[in-house]
Amino acid sequence: QAQLVESGGGLVQPGGSLRLSCAASGFTLDDYAIGWFRQAPGKEREGVSCISSSEGSTDADSVKGRFTISRDNAKNTVYLQMNSLKPEDTAVYYCAAGDERGIGRDYSGRSCFAQYEYDYWGQGTQVTVSS
Repeated sequence: QAQLVESGGGLVQPGGSLRLSCAASGFTLDDYAIGWFRQAPGKEREGVSCISSSEGSTDADSVKGRFTISRDNAKNTVYLQMNSLKPEDTAVYYCAAGDERGIGRDYSGRSCFAQYEYDYWGQGTQVTVSS
């Protein structure tokens, strides 16, 4: 059974760092684009960062220069390194996997933030930035 499991969330002070992990089981990530999304209370879920199978990445303007997405296919895991965290980064963070071999799939640039392009979703991990 295909599954994504996020970990690494928690409470951190403003300016601090966290590294989120997204581990896949039941399938291999080699041909999948991976997206990190987040949803704050009362807001819609939004794209944060995404990475293609060829390791091209895209970041939302709100996190550019602070967040870095990376993948380790040998470990079947994708990471989101979050630095210089702000209170407005507080949200539940989700990872999602989309099969790039799908007909018509497009994960280039900001197209990777289209949530309908993703096949599998994790359950989410809470990130709280507060003093």
